[in-house]
Amino acid sequence: MAARRGAPPRDWEQVSRTVADAYFPHELSPIGARNEPRLTLQTLDLGPVLLGYVGWGADIELTCDCPGAYEVNIPLTGHLVSRARRGVITSVSGQAAVFRADTPCVISHWDATCTVLGVKFDRDWLDREAERVLGSEPARVAGVLPDRLDLGAGPGEDWRQLVNSLASFLRKPTMFGESPAVREQLAGAVAAGFLLTSCPDLGNGPIARPRAISRVVDAVRDDPARAWTVADMAAVGNTTVRRLQEGFQEWVGCPPTEHLAAVRLQRAKADLEDRTELSVSDVAARWGFSSPSRFAAAYRRRYGRSPSEARRGTRR
Repeated sequence: MAARRGAPPRDWEQVSRTVADAYFPHELSPIGARNEPRLTLQTLDLGPVLLGYVGWGADIELTCDCPGAYEVNIPLTGHLVSRARRGVITSVSGQAAVFRADTPCVISHWDATCTVLGVKFDRDWLDREAERVLGSEPARVAGVLPDRLDLGAGPGEDWRQLVNSLASFLRKPTMFGESPAVREQLAGAVAAGFLLTSCPDLGNGPIARPRAISRVVDAVRDDPARAWTVADMAAVGNTTVRRLQEGFQEWVGCPPTEHLAAVRLQRAKADLEDRTELSVSDVAARWGFSSPSRFAAAYRRRYGRSPSEARRGTRR
């Protein structure tokens, strides 16, 4: 668990590469006169969560696809202008700009005075935390995340204070030592606070979606073991395959086939924990997986352990 230190880079190419190594690959363009960068970058690595201060010291534009992770940028000074799903938003102190994983992100103006406290969440890990914390359906949280989060009062203010308290250790990265258990607990606290703040209704009822998407989600939930194709799902939604794909990405946060796999894995997990008379192969077949090996690989990716390990844990 360490903060990035050392002499700041001297030119824009070096600056861009340094920040990309810490966060995401991106395209960076200075706005106006090409002033020399005055980079601020300190990070604290909690495993699936990365905290950091980032400032460029000049007006810039930045584009990124946020591969494999969600990003939350909290301006401490200055402002950010970003293009969101439903228009352009400006975020200032007391607010956070939220960027979805694997989705094009454009910050059209990161002003020279703006330093952010950034929080980066591993996508698959945060999805698992959403199931644990909120008891949500196995869909990516991206479908309900707001583009901007108010951190000035209530749960938002509480979460900001938590993140700020952890950020104080950016200058003392050895405070916690090299303990994976400590990192896991701190990451879990940051994620739980963020989910409860940004997705307060996720575990309390159905997510508001267009009718076509809701029909498909309901049909998959009712019969996940069916040999679904994307064309079958489109027919249920009375739409085209292309529209279905676009709708799922917008409102659920993942392709329909990935949502189907997540539902199957959730049902399989329940069987492994509750129906110990079923073998791992039985569970895989029961929920529509083509082979036990494919099931085991998908289960490990989602839950961080194999089905057999989950079964052994249940029998202890």
